[in-house]
This record gives sequence, C-alpha cells and structure tokens, in this order.
Amino acid sequence: MSPPNVASTIDNKTAAHQPAQIDWFILTWFVVLHSIAIIGGYYFFSWGALITAAALYVLTGMVGITFGYHRLLSHRSFRAPRWLERTAATIGALALQGTPAFWVATHRMHHAFVDTSADPHDANRGFWWSHIGWMLIKNPELRNHLKMRKFARDIYADPYLAWLSQDIQQITLQVALGLVLLILGGWDYVIWGVFVRVIFVYHITWLINSATHRYGYRNFETEDGSANTWWVAVLAFGEGWHNNHHAFPDVAPAGLKWWELDPTWILIRLLEQLGVVTQVKRHQ
Repeated sequence: MSPPNVASTIDNKTAAHQPAQIDWFILTWFVVLHSIAIIGGYYFFSWGALITAAALYVLTGMVGITFGYHRLLSHRSFRAPRWLERTAATIGALALQGTPAFWVATHRMHHAFVDTSADPHDANRGFWWSHIGWMLIKNPELRNHLKMRKFARDIYADPYLAWLSQDIQQITLQVALGLVLLILGGWDYVIWGVFVRVIFVYHITWLINSATHRYGYRNFETEDGSANTWWVAVLAFGEGWHNNHHAFPDVAPAGLKWWELDPTWILIRLLEQLGVVTQVKRHQ
C-alpha cells in the first residue's frame, strides 16, 4: 500500500479547510527507488539476480502481502498460529508497503468508506490518484495515530506486531536482506532482489487500488466500482478478483468461479489441509 513512514493521502473533507501539500519525503523516496531500479537493473543484471528477484516477488508479494497483510491480518479470513502470523507480517514488512498496523488500518478504512472521499485511495478521483497520487499528498487523517489505532487495535495488541509497526523496522529488515544478498551474489543481487523487486511489487499492489476499480467484469452488484480484472489477478496472486472480494471481504478465497485462479487461496487451502490454519471462512 505504501512505503515506510507514509501517511500520505488526502480526504476531500480535509481539503476544504486545508490546501493539498505534496509529501516531499515520499515523492523523493519513489523517485530514488525507481531510478535505482531502472538504471541499476540495466547495468547490474545477471540471471541469478533475476531468479532471486522473482523468488522474493512471490515471497513478499504473496506470502507477505496477499496472504499475511491482507487476508490474514486485515480481514481475519482464517485463523493462524501466532508464529505464522508474525512470520507472514515480517515478510510483508520486507515489501516496504508500510508497517502492519498502517497497512491494515488503511485497508480497513478503504473497505469502510470505499469509493468515497473518506477512502484513502478513492478511485473516483481517477486512475493515477488511486494508483500513486494519494500517497504523494499529505493527509492528516493517516497521520492521526489514535485513528489508525482504532482501525488496527488487534495489530497493536500483539507485542511483536506493535514492535514491527515502528517505521524503522522496515528499513532495518530491508538492510539486513540487502546484506545477505550482497554476500550471496554481489550488487546485482542487491539491485534486483531489493530495488527492482520492491518497485515491481509496489505497482502490482497499486493496480488493485486503481485498475480493479476501473477495468473488468462484475459478478456482484456492490455499492462501489470494484471489478474483477484477470490480468491483475495473475500478477497479484488472485487479488485481482476484486469485485468478488468487495462482495465478501471476510472470506478467504477471492476467486469464486472455477476459472478465477487464486494462488493465495491455494496456499491457504494447503495450510488448512496440513492443519496449520483453521476456521477458514468460505463463500456460502
């Protein structure tokens, strides 16, 4: 959803009283990350680095974000032992999309106020706004720690998740990963395994905020603009079946038709069959 220390969208209600302000830290963050990924990815390439980036894309994008941050922590669509919950959250933090508490709170706000001015990435304000623009403008609502705690009380109730929800932990984890990659494969592994991978996972996740509220088909008449976008589902491990998700946000599977491939749901089912996760919520 967003990078470390990001609390940067704007509520239209706030805009009436206060002019929009660019979040220069986040803007600079994105420019630097994209520049290193594009330029560094060109000059520091190896097949080993590409394979490493692909593996980390699956690990952080699916296990960390779609399985951990989204279906487990945000919607509690199944029960997982504490060790798995904390492990998935730690891997999610490696995606640099925000702390567990921030990601969960922002996502729950999205569902509570979907496609309205109180939605952090209101799709009615256009594709680029919901894709990236909302993060480039300061929003006092998302800097209000009391409000964020209100939407993520269960996250703060866990001592480890509360500790992980300090912004610095994301950077610490990423530096540690970078050092491991440097030792294992050199700078090409660092550039591709960290910078290229982070940017790729960023845009895949952001497409769920933008593309799936604009393109695709609808299985259910929800009170929002959510749609099922097959190519986003392919890239985002099943998250592109977004109309299904908004119709039944607390169920574990997002793909409900036989052809709606949902790798995250396959992972959840596998863990259920192994007895690792329980109380899996399904569409009735």
